[in-house]
Amino acid sequence: MLTEPQWANRLTDADRRALSPLFWSHANLYGTIFIDMDTHLDLGLAA
Repeated sequence: MLTEPQWANRLTDADRRALSPLFWSHANLYGTIFIDMDTHLDLGLAA
C-alpha cells in the first residue's frame, strides 16, 4: 500500500504527480449540453 513508509522513499515527484486526483471541474456529467450546429471552428483549412 502506498501509505506505508517504505514507499515514501521510493516514489519520485513524478510518481506523486501521476497519483494526484484528476480535476473534473470541466465535466458536465448531469447537465444539458447545448450544441450550435450553425457554427464551426475556422482551422484555416481549404474545403
